[in-house]
Amino acid sequence: MAELSADETALLAAAREVAARAYAPYSGFHVGAAIRAEDGRVFTAANVENASYGLSLCAETNAAMAAAVAGVRRLTHVAVVGYRAATPTAPALATPCGRCRQILNEFAGPEARVIIGDADGSSVLALTLGELLPHAFGPRQLEP
Repeated sequence: MAELSADETALLAAAREVAARAYAPYSGFHVGAAIRAEDGRVFTAANVENASYGLSLCAETNAAMAAAVAGVRRLTHVAVVGYRAATPTAPALATPCGRCRQILNEFAGPEARVIIGDADGSSVLALTLGELLPHAFGPRQLEP
């Protein structure tokens, strides 16, 4: 079990809470994300599926886009909880997919903390975005 600060524990709890509101009628896989902006604001979102699977949106992407339209340009923390609704206590950690890692990289540096938990809080993984997405391509590569 990773050592978390009180703020990180609260962020993970927010991700767990919003995961319950996912719209996942096709996969049955619920994901919640809670992200903290540099100014302390927290944005939460769940995954939203679509009958045309490619149009489904991940929780992390939904949360990052909500932050972006609110004017956030820098994230410091990301918490993610994912589980199969039919078996929420099955031991598994769901890391952000590749697309979400790239989107998070747009708004967070490699030092941003990523906290991944399971549905019942028994397992937690904490690492940096740089560890989750090493050698990332992002805004820094496009600077003159």
